[in-house]
Amino acid sequence: MTARHVVLRALGLGSFVAACAAAVWWHERLRPEHPRLVYLTGWCLLGLMLYLTAYNLRKKLAFLPLVSSRLWLQAHIWLGLFTGLVFLLHLQSRWPAGVFENLLALLFVGVTVSGLLGWGLSRTLPARLTAVGGEVPFEHIPVIRRSLRERAEGLVVGGIAEARAATLADFYTARLAGFFAAPANFRAHLFASRRPLNHLLEQLVEVKRFLGPEEKRRLDELALLVRQKDATDLHRTTQLLLKGWLFVHIPLTYGLLLFSFVHVVLVYAYSGGAR
Repeated sequence: MTARHVVLRALGLGSFVAACAAAVWWHERLRPEHPRLVYLTGWCLLGLMLYLTAYNLRKKLAFLPLVSSRLWLQAHIWLGLFTGLVFLLHLQSRWPAGVFENLLALLFVGVTVSGLLGWGLSRTLPARLTAVGGEVPFEHIPVIRRSLRERAEGLVVGGIAEARAATLADFYTARLAGFFAAPANFRAHLFASRRPLNHLLEQLVEVKRFLGPEEKRRLDELALLVRQKDATDLHRTTQLLLKGWLFVHIPLTYGLLLFSFVHVVLVYAYSGGAR
């Protein structure tokens, strides 16, 4: 992280804390004198949500000379957290009572929680990809997996004729064929566990005692392919998480906006608005 990024994050954090303190002070000072202050906080909340939703549009218009995506993302994060505070101020320490209002509040909570989850994933998962050699395009993963399987099968089949033994082939059929045929160890990669990989490598070491020189050489190459296949599965799991959370966050966001507009119409239709 460069010094410029450290300064920008420090400015973002300082601005966020100052804005939160000012919002709470302003709200508590005006609330006794302005019983309809809830309308103003509601409009502020809607405006913030519209701005935050615009970030998705900004990503689709990356070719335009707008504010850099990195700066927009930082603003999106800090304003998202600030919006959570405005939401609490808007509720005035009371959870909504009606069915529609409950759904609206739950949508807001869902958007906030999924956003925080995505923020955490985007800060932790890319480091895992870097540790295993950088990112692999998601659409290339099936091709790489098939290539690794074909190379592994070629090693095993070729060893039968050269070593005149089927020990390695039998081991491959029993323990490795399924591993190379499809994605494996999703849960382990989800929680950054190397236990399944280590267990598989230990089995390779155990079977090595029963192999001849030629099969041992092929086994060493097979172990390398096992590591590469495991890294490919890690890429798949990581990228599914990075892509998948958006399929939760974005629909919830648009659902929240739709419910919010309906909420505004209902408020001004049945309560007389801010008059």
